[in-house]
Amino acid sequence: MSGAAVRRAQLESLVEAQGACRASPPLLLSADAYFDLAGEEFGRRLLLTTDTTGAEHCLRPDFTLPIVQSYIADGVGEPAAFSYLGPIFRQRETGPAEFDQAGIELLAQTDGDVALDQVLTFARAALSIFGVAPTIRLGGVGLFEALLVQADMPDPWRSRIRQRFGHTEALNRLLARLAVTHDTDHVSQPSRDALVEDITEQMVAAGLSLSEGRTPGEIADRYLEKAMLNDSHVPAATLKLLNDYLAISGPVLQSLTRIEALAAEHKLMLGAPIRAIRRHLDGLGEARVTFDASFSPRLDYYTGIVFEMTGANDEILASGGQYDRLLERLGATAPIAASGCAVWVDRLESEVRA
Repeated sequence: MSGAAVRRAQLESLVEAQGACRASPPLLLSADAYFDLAGEEFGRRLLLTTDTTGAEHCLRPDFTLPIVQSYIADGVGEPAAFSYLGPIFRQRETGPAEFDQAGIELLAQTDGDVALDQVLTFARAALSIFGVAPTIRLGGVGLFEALLVQADMPDPWRSRIRQRFGHTEALNRLLARLAVTHDTDHVSQPSRDALVEDITEQMVAAGLSLSEGRTPGEIADRYLEKAMLNDSHVPAATLKLLNDYLAISGPVLQSLTRIEALAAEHKLMLGAPIRAIRRHLDGLGEARVTFDASFSPRLDYYTGIVFEMTGANDEILASGGQYDRLLERLGATAPIAASGCAVWVDRLESEVRA
């Protein structure tokens, strides 16, 4: 038996050993949920087809979403565990590609900490089959959200800053823009009625329909909302706090100590999410663990602790974390704890050949 075949057999055994239901979602899935949850950036990686009704479908690009959709359809509430190993399909720079992923998804578990430990243990065990001792990068979505809730700023800006968390360039641009607003003068805005009247006159003069597309009232509301945000200054001290926090990165214990010092300086209560991160460090053993305060997947349904594991080539070999908001986003009527990870088998084989 070749080395690749031995590793595949060991990975199959690991997947089966999780005490979970082996999941095998359909290869052809509705694309709607992927566009709704992941946006156009992820949508460009889908392999799409359209049926006779015009509905878009895609070849399975991951396991998490169809597993969670099936769990909700069957009636949520009972703890459930799923494991998988099989092909997914995505566009890559070289063209359409098929490759294998392995992983586990733990839903509605009674102890979220134990569930996340199982996920981390599974990912490390999968990498060890391929002889990889990874570097692990941790992030704290819950930690950043706790800071954001307590930071001094107008409420409308909290959601916009949260939406850009994990998009480093976009968040940096937003914070830079907010810093500039401190140097601009306030400009008084017209009343809504006057603005609607002015927009209506301009649309009529341009020959545009007042009923097709956005109405004058909708355009006026959007303009006034943006104007209100521009006039709602985030204090300079808060911008410094955010920039100082997001710049923290390095060995995990040093990074958490720096965050604790920052929290004490600004009188923030961040003890609970920091302790949540510390609780999982013992289980990571001798792995090289860093914490990056700015790290988050580009999906807003992640909640608590997130992670990436990389090898010698600095490629992401496994990733995952806690995603408690996903089930609500897909129709569950109450929050449901969820943890999971995906392991990139093709990248692991590349690590072996390197």
